[in-house]
Amino acid sequence: MQAMKKNRLSKSLVGISLSLSLLTSGTMFLNPPAAQAATVDTTAAANAISSSKADSIIRTAQSYIGKVRYGFGVRDTKRLILDCSAFTQMVFSQNGITIPWGSSAQTQVGTVVKSKSSLQKGDLVMFSVSKPGKINHVGIYIGNGKFISNTTSSGVVIRDMNTGYWKDRFITGRRL
Repeated sequence: MQAMKKNRLSKSLVGISLSLSLLTSGTMFLNPPAAQAATVDTTAAANAISSSKADSIIRTAQSYIGKVRYGFGVRDTKRLILDCSAFTQMVFSQNGITIPWGSSAQTQVGTVVKSKSSLQKGDLVMFSVSKPGKINHVGIYIGNGKFISNTTSSGVVIRDMNTGYWKDRFITGRRL
């Protein structure tokens, strides 16, 4: 999917480059260094789009702080009573990304991020909060060792995953 977006963007940039060449010189030519520059710009643009999407996901999640109540096994988006996975599902959906409901189901989407140090903004982060090793809580990584999630005790909150309760509970991350 990412490769397809890059390819589409690359073709658009080359097309724009050709159009500009025609406008400025009146003749159509494609010089190889210009085509290479378009490819390099495409990679930077694709990363910017990805970063922009992650920032949008985080802003959406943060907009629910103090507004969502936790309900175990509940997905009531109209009354904003949600469990942790319904919260992540709703946030990603509002940003055009479909993911399943359920923390264990969400471990099956995207690609695996095994270590905390490899996490990027917008990644799903999975934790074990009852049985050791069993994933039963999910949130969204927001950077600098912090994540946002809907919790039983406080609703939607931002927590540090490197200290306190969450320090030893991280299992895996998923990059969409």
